[in-house]
Amino acid sequence: MTEDTASTAQRARSAPDAIAEALIGEIRSGGLAAGTPLPPERELCERFDASRPTVREALALMQMRGFLDAGGGRRPRTTRPSLQTILLAAADHIRDLMGDAEGGAHLEQMRQFIETGAAREAAMRRDRVQLARLQDALDRNEAAIGTARFAETDIAFHRALVSIVGNPVILTLHDMFVSAMLAQRPPVDDPARYDAIAHDEHRAIYDAVLGGDVIAATDVMDRHLARSYRARLKAPKSGLAPAEDRSQGGIRQ
Repeated sequence: MTEDTASTAQRARSAPDAIAEALIGEIRSGGLAAGTPLPPERELCERFDASRPTVREALALMQMRGFLDAGGGRRPRTTRPSLQTILLAAADHIRDLMGDAEGGAHLEQMRQFIETGAAREAAMRRDRVQLARLQDALDRNEAAIGTARFAETDIAFHRALVSIVGNPVILTLHDMFVSAMLAQRPPVDDPARYDAIAHDEHRAIYDAVLGGDVIAATDVMDRHLARSYRARLKAPKSGLAPAEDRSQGGIRQ
């Protein structure tokens, strides 16, 4: 490839970025108010002297960065990014890490930090309404022992605990990854026994939160998640059940 050809290719690659930056700059400055429909693609092509594929790539970049709301059969509208939209936009890329052993371990570690911290905060700041929700989640979890519904109620208990913190960013992170992480866990030979172990640990977490025992709540949650992760690592790598069947036999939290 000659120097001129390489330079042309570089300009072509950077054109979508330049268009996206120009439009994002207008949104930031107020030239394009949030909720304003963007001009039609034809007008954008003429304005930036670019092809439709280039403009569409620029719009995709804007959407990924949280500055564009597209879909629903209507013209894309400008928006301002929030922490939640940024996290959601990055979710698919981060979920790809779960196919890699090291990446999955990092996500498990992130979850452990979130939930041990949530247990500590819950023991300090829980109110009657939050405790009632947590107890309801625990009761549903107990009723589902040995059934295909256990994984769902397991997630719901942990979510109820994390929601006590009152931080939407932390709750979004939890929602994005916990379900997917559990879905990838392999089956076990005695689901009811593992369910009962997980539920007993959930009960101990609830009791510590109810009693306002910060040290016990943190310690029990930490041991609960560590046991779950060790069990997953020890599980056989072959003969896994289909993904749709793992909610019945997978390693519990």
